[in-house]
Amino acid sequence: MSESQPAIELIGATKRYGETVALESLDLRIMPGEFFCLLGPSGCGKTTTLNLIGGFIPLTSGQLLIEGRTVHDLPPHKRNVNTVFQNYALFPHMTVAQNVAFGLRMEKLPTAEVAGRTKEYLELVGLGKYAERLPQALSGGQQQRVALARALAKRPAVLLLDEPLGALDLKLRKQMQTELARIHRQVGTTFVFVTHDQEEALSMATTIAIMSGGRVLQQGSPREVYGHPANRFVANFVGDTNFLAGTVRRDGAGAAFELAGGNTVALKGTAPDGSATLMVRPEYLKLRAPSDPSPIRGLPGRIVNIAFLGNHSRVTVATSAGDVVAVVPHGTEDPTNETQRELGEEVCVWWHAENAALIQD
Repeated sequence: MSESQPAIELIGATKRYGETVALESLDLRIMPGEFFCLLGPSGCGKTTTLNLIGGFIPLTSGQLLIEGRTVHDLPPHKRNVNTVFQNYALFPHMTVAQNVAFGLRMEKLPTAEVAGRTKEYLELVGLGKYAERLPQALSGGQQQRVALARALAKRPAVLLLDEPLGALDLKLRKQMQTELARIHRQVGTTFVFVTHDQEEALSMATTIAIMSGGRVLQQGSPREVYGHPANRFVANFVGDTNFLAGTVRRDGAGAAFELAGGNTVALKGTAPDGSATLMVRPEYLKLRAPSDPSPIRGLPGRIVNIAFLGNHSRVTVATSAGDVVAVVPHGTEDPTNETQRELGEEVCVWWHAENAALIQD
């Protein structure tokens, strides 16, 4: 397969259930070797998209190509894909090694190759010494690794992962995020990962597609969708953020943003005049005393809440433009983020213009 040819391509893909539209004329290109994440709330169409690729449900209309081959009329076992489900679907009466080898034996591969691949992929997921154990003797994370080894052992062109970490506790889920990213780098297989957890997507994916209402609203790298969201929905769904309503106006230094309440802040780049929303992530907001001199215009306000969260605090400041939330890290030497803040304290909230994104209304 050419590197310029998509591993997966959906063209005008539509899926209807009676009058309900689950996917509407979806166009999607996933390139070889990507860790591609479909991210969105429940009912947005991400699992439907995964099931269409896997062949578990048929298209209503449109096309699906895998490695340049039209496959939307083919059953799952005739597509070069494999799937890891949230519930693992391991055979309880088979050992770990027998579970991994099962699909290979169904393909009637030579015994030596089955044994070699089974050992190779159990080592890859760090379970080589658990080959003779039964699944019920393993932890949830270990069972997840067995399911992953079983799927990868068939060496599919595409590995589909349907919220595979959803059943794990928080600490184990974070560990498995690191493991999945490592395994992806080692094997180079195209991963298509479905999740509603934006932190999972940001930590593992090379490309994220944000979905809502059966459509892709934005597709790009984690940095792109986080730092430059296409619209308010994407900005709100991918991470915490502050939305400040106002108007873009011209001043002597270029574009400026007049906030509700009359305060004006600088804008980076150019933007058409008119009503808009300024998006600023909490970690980019800084606090200073109102009397402190600074060339950067800020927004005066009063601290109305402080939530201590271990390595940082979330400080809510009431301003004339509405309440804003700043993340104040602990243990920093940055004097602008002094952590010893108090309720009722008067402060000035400010940020660098390049760390704010403008969303036109």
